[in-house]
This record gives sequence, C-alpha cells and structure tokens, in this order.
Amino acid sequence: MAYLDYNATSPVRAEAKLAARRALDIGGNASSVHALGRAARTIVEQARAHVAALAGARPENVVFTSGGTEANALALWGAVQGAAEAGARITRLFVSAVEHESVLANAAALTERMAGLRRETVPVTGEGVVELDFLRTALSQGKGRALVAIMAANNETGVVQPVAEAAELARSAGALLLVDAVQAAGKMAVPQADYVTLSAHKIGGPQGTGALVHRSDAPFAPAVLGGGQEHGRRAGTENLAGIAGFGAAAEAAPREPMPALRDRFETRLRHVAPDAIVFGERAARLANTSNFALPGVPAETALMALDLDGVMMSSGAACSSGKVKPSHVLAAMGVTPEIARSALRASFGWASAEADVDEAIASLAKLLARIRARVAA
Repeated sequence: MAYLDYNATSPVRAEAKLAARRALDIGGNASSVHALGRAARTIVEQARAHVAALAGARPENVVFTSGGTEANALALWGAVQGAAEAGARITRLFVSAVEHESVLANAAALTERMAGLRRETVPVTGEGVVELDFLRTALSQGKGRALVAIMAANNETGVVQPVAEAAELARSAGALLLVDAVQAAGKMAVPQADYVTLSAHKIGGPQGTGALVHRSDAPFAPAVLGGGQEHGRRAGTENLAGIAGFGAAAEAAPREPMPALRDRFETRLRHVAPDAIVFGERAARLANTSNFALPGVPAETALMALDLDGVMMSSGAACSSGKVKPSHVLAAMGVTPEIARSALRASFGWASAEADVDEAIASLAKLLARIRARVAA
C-alpha cells in the first residue's frame, strides 16, 4: 500500500507511540498533587517545552487543545473577547480566501454575533498567494483595531504564504496576526505571530491534540471555563497521552528532513498525463504537497481507482466527513468548477519513500489507459 495523504494525517511516529504508552501507564491526572499527578504534570510540561521549541516560542505561551480546529477557534474568539475586555476592541477581521474551514467558519460566526465587528476577505492570486497590496490598502483605509488571519502554508495546494511581509503590515497598522501553521510545522520554520496554531497528527503525533501559541502581550480571553487547567486559558483535564505523543513528535520533527518526493511525483505525472494541471506550481510550495488535476477525470473516479490499487490520496481537505466537495481554495484561485472537480492531492511525510511515488504513478497510468481505451472504442 502507498500512503500519499500526509496532509490529512501522518502515521504516528514510533517516538510518539512510545511516549503515549508511557503516559497511559502512569495514568495520573496532571492537576493532582500526589506522586502520579506530579508525574503526569512532568509529562505535560516536558511536552509543552518541545512544542514551544518547534514553534520558536516560550513554553508558558503554549496552550494545549483538542486539535488545530479548536486552536483556531480559541485564537479567534479569545483574541476578540480579550481585546474587548482590555478596552481595545477589534472592529475589523481580515481573513484570506484560502484559510482552513475552521478559520472561515469561526470568523463568520464572530462577525454574526459580535456587534461592530466587520469581516473582509483577502483575495489570492491565481497561484494561491495572498494579495499583500490588497491587505496593505485595507489596513490603511479602515478605522479601528484589526485582526488578520493568514495561514503559513495551504493544506490543499501547499502554497507558502508571505507571512513575514503580512506580519510587518499588521505591525505597522497596529493589527494582530493569527497564523495557522498546522500544515507548515515540521516542513518549514514556524512563523512568528501574535497567535499561532499547531496540530499533533500532522507531524506524526496522535490525533485529537493541538496547541495555540500566543504572545504574552497578545489579548486573550478563555473560551472554555472550568477547572482552570492550562493556567486558566483552556479548562478541562489534559489529554495526557495525546500531549505526550505531541511532544515526542515535535521533538522528532525538526531532526528528520522531509523527503523531497513532490518533484519526483510531478515529473513522472507529466510523463503519463501531459495535460495534468498542477496548482500553485509557480509559487513557493511545501516540498511535500502536490495538488493537481487530470482534466476530464472526476476526482471520485480517480480516488476509487487508486484505492483499489492500494494507493491513498485525497481530493483536497480531509475535514468534511469524508465528502468530496468543491474546493473553496481552488475557487479563490480562479480555477473553473470543471477542473476543480478533477483535483487530487498527493502529500508525503516522514515515512514516505520513492516506491510510494512509483506505485501512485503506475495506478494513475493504468486508470488513464483504461479511459483512453474506452474513448478510442
């Protein structure tokens, strides 16, 4: 079997499995003061230090969550509510057109429920890169404090966004910046921002664990109240095994260079499908991601054929309960619905090998040969 769907989730690293098992064996609650509780607390704080190192942040600024989606929601709601409580309300929310659904949905909900908060979409180029000139003008023309959400690298296309430049624009305008670094972590340096979000299972940790990293001086109000865990920033008993695995994966990720298989895949794809379209290919992209279309071949058809051959890819984001639906990312890039319906994503990771590329290409070649034979007949 060839697994080419790391952007959906990565297989769990051996180090993360071992750390999670050890945490389960301890079994204490990190909020308890007895010996097992103290042992659990040590695991949580060691993991926090490893995640902080991956993000280039201070451990005390790491808040563990149930995943990247909760981290994005916590950042958006926490920033808006925290700013209001501090007397410096956020009145403008700028969100790039290619953000993850967890950012888009929470941004929409915020503007519906928070009086005086206006949301604006930052467009992207045909290659999927945020239009900085638009952001610069928008930040300079409006009144009131702003919060800008721009992801580090897109989960569907792998296109890397100009976060450093966006951060400078935000800083000059007195705005706050949220960076979704879920897909970027472990594949490139994690950008610095007021709020940064991460997810364990994208870097070889267990599913169901993530983190929000926020600057000490960034406004923040907790959205989940209760027992005061995570220093009062996110209540609820810590997921000890998940956090332990996250920490181990975060420690391992920077030591293992990502296999450079994307170019091999795309070169061989061109041989079997000369009319293939690779999205964002003229932009800076993550070295592990190839988002492409085989014109005239519906994504569902291709995915079923690949699956029968033991090759696992996706049609884009894997956060829609297994549904194949049109990509808002490709639509924002100006891709026609007909081409978007043929879009597939191959993504590689820490355990990928050249054989995975070769099996995937062989399966696609077989599928295209069958289609051509039917057309010829």
